[in-house]
Amino acid sequence: MIKSSRALPVRGLIPLALIAIATVAGPAHSQEQQDDRFTLRLGAMNVSAQGELNGATRYLDQDFRFSEDFDFGGDELVPRIDGVFRISPRNRLVFDYFQYDKDRRATLGSDLSYDDITIPAGSFAKGEVKFHLASLMYDYAVVDTPSFDVGLQVGAQWAKLEGEVYAEAGEDSFSARSSDDGYAPVVGLRLTATPSEKWLFNLQGQYLDTDWGDFGDYEGSVTRANALAEYRFNETFGVFVGYDWFKLDVEKSGRDGLLGLDQRFKGPIAGVTLAF
Repeated sequence: MIKSSRALPVRGLIPLALIAIATVAGPAHSQEQQDDRFTLRLGAMNVSAQGELNGATRYLDQDFRFSEDFDFGGDELVPRIDGVFRISPRNRLVFDYFQYDKDRRATLGSDLSYDDITIPAGSFAKGEVKFHLASLMYDYAVVDTPSFDVGLQVGAQWAKLEGEVYAEAGEDSFSARSSDDGYAPVVGLRLTATPSEKWLFNLQGQYLDTDWGDFGDYEGSVTRANALAEYRFNETFGVFVGYDWFKLDVEKSGRDGLLGLDQRFKGPIAGVTLAF
């Protein structure tokens, strides 16, 4: 048998080569045809939020600046949604939505006096902050192979930041609320690896500049990066785990000076995948 294989003429190798190519290309073509038309990922994110508040103003011909770190006192489990609508092998629409909602309360344990003013024990202050981020992007795969994709993204992103504070001291009370939102074009990059029919690994990064869109007096940027690993039990159902990170870095100028917010959200993500 060994002697016979060495003596095989060149023309005999052509059918074998065609069979080998068909064997390799066959599963790849089948995998291409089985790409999901629509993928929806429903999950949650265990968010850790840290921020820095800074400002600058001018008073009596003197410049004043301040900067203070703050957090929201522990992690928060929040909803997270993203999905993909595949138009063709290289063209798709990508969307996602993230919401953060956290509140804190502080209560005075004993009387606090200053000159002739006394704040009684039991007085309290509570605050709540909400952050929404949603995007819709067109994704074009500049590299498209059966096991690896590189996509360039362009679309629109909407962000909204809400804050509310309420305080009581004896018979006196105080409340205030503020809400700002805007939208702007966003650009992104996606890397996707599918080493097998059951596994998918995805990396994605996005960037938005407030000067590109409608954010009023705000200047700054919104940056996001995430990674996930997904396992499919069958063609329509799977699970995923990963990590998400956001950075909101904005400044707002006014007659009294400048106020800046550097807010970061990060944490692990997990959920289920539905594909159709």
